[in-house]
Amino acid sequence: MSKRYDTVGGVEVTEDVTARLVANAEAGIPGMTPRKAGRPAMGDGPAKTVAVRLDPDQYQALIEQVEDDGSSAPQIMRDALRQYLDAA
Repeated sequence: MSKRYDTVGGVEVTEDVTARLVANAEAGIPGMTPRKAGRPAMGDGPAKTVAVRLDPDQYQALIEQVEDDGSSAPQIMRDALRQYLDAA
């Protein structure tokens, strides 16, 4: 008889159950290719993080734009910076 650890959702967790779960996890999901962990690359090298302070009106306008576009605040700021630098 295998050792019983506890229950999860009313199912007894035994060494046999744990072994099956590990075997399933190691086998992976058929037809699925695992993704790389982490954020997608942005350019040729590691991205740098820059903190930006916004006054309440700027912040509110940014949030409203995010909600209207369905975009993200960082993407809107990157796009605005890119447009500004391209115009300079």
